Amino acid sequence: MPQLILFPGKERSVLRRHPWLFAGSVGRLEGKARPGDTVEVLADDLKPLGRAAYSPNSQIRARMWSFDPAESIDDAFFKRKVAQAVARRALLPELRGQDGLRLIHAESDGLPGVIADRYGDTVVVQLTSAGADKWRKAIVNALVLATGCARIYERSDSDVRGLEGLEPVTGWLYGTAPAEAVEIEEYGVRLGIDVEGGHKTGFYLDQRDNRRLLGELSAARTVLNCFCYTGGFSMQALAGGAAHVLSIDSSGPALEQARANLARNPQLAAERAEWLEADVFQALRDFRKAGRTFDVIVLDPPKFAPSAAHAERAARAYKDINLLGFRLLNPGGLMMTYSCSGGIGIELFQKIVAGAALDVGRDARIVKRLAGSADHPIGLAYPEGEYLKGLLVQAD
Repeated sequence: MPQLILFPGKERSVLRRHPWLFAGSVGRLEGKARPGDTVEVLADDLKPLGRAAYSPNSQIRARMWSFDPAESIDDAFFKRKVAQAVARRALLPELRGQDGLRLIHAESDGLPGVIADRYGDTVVVQLTSAGADKWRKAIVNALVLATGCARIYERSDSDVRGLEGLEPVTGWLYGTAPAEAVEIEEYGVRLGIDVEGGHKTGFYLDQRDNRRLLGELSAARTVLNCFCYTGGFSMQALAGGAAHVLSIDSSGPALEQARANLARNPQLAAERAEWLEADVFQALRDFRKAGRTFDVIVLDPPKFAPSAAHAERAARAYKDINLLGFRLLNPGGLMMTYSCSGGIGIELFQKIVAGAALDVGRDARIVKRLAGSADHPIGLAYPEGEYLKGLLVQAD
């Protein structure tokens, strides 16, 4: 097995069980290794530290599969790891019976670069690292065994693959496309999932509990849902008895899917729903000029900062959208504001939101801190996994 030997002192992150080894930590490679090959990781004194997937094209030069130097990385390894990830979720009462569920959350489940989401009997996988790409067949077979799913679709088309020197890959890996649209039920609401063309793996399962919370907050209130995508938050607001829900997105196709989701739920009051295709920033400025205000506002923008290097520019965008939100929020109103940018930590995000409230002269307080649902765990040794952070704030 090829050996990846670290510079002196660089073994500390591995001993803390962090799964990434950056290029600057690697002293030398003994032997030949292709992208995705398993390498033995050794400290400078040649003490074995574990086994990792090698990625010569990435700044993350290796991702740890195991911190046990004697563990074999083979089909049995992936069968065991996938089964463990699925079983962990089965132990959590709040996840039982969910049609839509994240089964594997990459590094936090000990499988770097592997994402797997289940929508009913369909599983969508996303393989973003060279190691995950190398073990595609073993991962798929393990998922079939662990879930009994009818089909698996691959959505390995994220930009992250380019950093690994990998081309985009999509297509059916197991089974065939279903005869009818893929659907899930989330807290009493039916939702269609576009596994082949939707964002990520088709839907944002990490916001499941926050969508339910919005429903609980929406009774008899006017709700503004910004960056609404296919209307998950909007459906729960309507289900919660909102007086009116205005949903905005710049994507016409996403809004078409949102309207289709509303049609899937005849129990919801469609006349209380309004859809607007527009640039969200401009739309909120127009509402300000028109004097339009809302009782509850959801700000769930796309990723503004893919890495810490983009944090400064992203901070300005988060400040701007939260300024606009506070200006449109009625006294006593509630705002659910989020960042899914890994380059923006929770402390910085809170400072941004606080600065926005200060600039518009609003006294506001955090009612609740918001995060991803329980099927998106965060490894204690891998704080980078906490990408989604949110605040529920109330303003006077």
